[in-house]
Amino acid sequence: MKRILLRSGKSPFDVVTPEQVISQDLIGTNSGNLLFSDAAHKILLTPGTEVTSNGIRTDPSPSSAARINERYDVFVVPLANAFRPSFQGALDRLSQLIEQLRIPVVVLGVGAQAGADYDTAGISELRPSVRRFMKAVLKRSESVGVRGEMTADYLRGLGFDEVEVIGCPSMFLHGDTFPELPAFDGRRKLTPKARIAVNVSRGSSKVGPIAEIVEGTCRRYPNLGYFAQNLTDAELLFWGDTSHATGSTKRMPTLGTHPLLRDGRPRVPIDPVTWIEELRGYDFAFGTRIHGNIAALLAGTPAVVLCHDSRTLELCRYFEIPYQMLGELPADTDPADLYEKADFSGLTGGHQERFERFTAFLDKHGLPNTFTHGDGGAAFDARLAELRLPDSIRRWDGSDDGALGYRIGWLREQTQRGQQSLHKELKAARETLAELQARNEELERRTAAVEQRLAAPGPGPAATASAVRAWLRRRLERRA
Repeated sequence: MKRILLRSGKSPFDVVTPEQVISQDLIGTNSGNLLFSDAAHKILLTPGTEVTSNGIRTDPSPSSAARINERYDVFVVPLANAFRPSFQGALDRLSQLIEQLRIPVVVLGVGAQAGADYDTAGISELRPSVRRFMKAVLKRSESVGVRGEMTADYLRGLGFDEVEVIGCPSMFLHGDTFPELPAFDGRRKLTPKARIAVNVSRGSSKVGPIAEIVEGTCRRYPNLGYFAQNLTDAELLFWGDTSHATGSTKRMPTLGTHPLLRDGRPRVPIDPVTWIEELRGYDFAFGTRIHGNIAALLAGTPAVVLCHDSRTLELCRYFEIPYQMLGELPADTDPADLYEKADFSGLTGGHQERFERFTAFLDKHGLPNTFTHGDGGAAFDARLAELRLPDSIRRWDGSDDGALGYRIGWLREQTQRGQQSLHKELKAARETLAELQARNEELERRTAAVEQRLAAPGPGPAATASAVRAWLRRRLERRA
């Protein structure tokens, strides 16, 4: 039995509540992480393998490394845009762990993050961390799988030629087949009654008019659904906010007053299988989230990516996913235009070849896959079908949705933590005050003693000055 340790937030077979997802951050700040980690789990699960999720947080301690060396045969690491400043600490911890491993380490689909112009100057400070990571992996692996050509070029520029472009495991959830998508014939139309799913990256507003495009879409299409992905989005839906009462508004969907967060539109998926199932009911999906659109395509729903950075662009180019550059779109862009222009022939026509390249990479690293060496994922899908997975996180309306007790408990614990923190601060302040008072009393005693000596009969000012100079000289000599 081959024992595989997989870096992922949770196993696909773990049934968790929204409360657990939020409090433990099981999505690694983004639901998209679960899409490619679950796909990797399915692909690697064959009759001769056992796949275990190790969690999204890395424990680089010697005891953790020793435990992995003893229990597992290979460590598989699916990654997304890991070469970015905000991930540097996590990357260093991962490198520290890998440096202690004696088993093979296989990286699936790591990427560098840059702008849509592929200029990596902004991540130049990451080079020591990236080099450390690559050296650690390549001592335990023949090559590193990367998302696209930009990342491959970036790593080659750092002196690493042992890289292979394999894309993202999420696109191979169904193996060498891909759901049927509409042909490009110019006759496709979206009516105002169409069900449209939109996804939005908060930072994309710096690149192009995503806020205006979303506002226009909200006006044109009443049957609009918003699939958010970030942990902050989940927290907003789960806890709510006071924006309606205060009248606060923002152009991006970060407050409850935003049109995307009203009328039952928003949700945050916490399991890929339910995410994909929900998207099957839509006519079209679009937005700046690469995995939000991949989830739609895996559901057989046409999707177009609005690319705003390298992490979305290089995957779209590799998989030939229809895309438009966000920075080049007008503010009044209608999703119907995106839909009509989308050509899926390259995506579906080249899928077989890309799948073979991906599985050849796995074969090179001694990793059987379920589509070649197993049942094609049938047992995996059957096991998922037996589970009662929770729905996506929807906006809380203030009623008891089953999590009211958790919310009350959380608030009580936060109050207790706040009180304990205040007690600690007050205790520290009292100790500091007592120390200052003691020092002040000592200074007062010394001052009184000096004044007493000065008032007493004795040598004149010249002798006193000489004594002071001698005293200072002795002090300096002792310090030297």
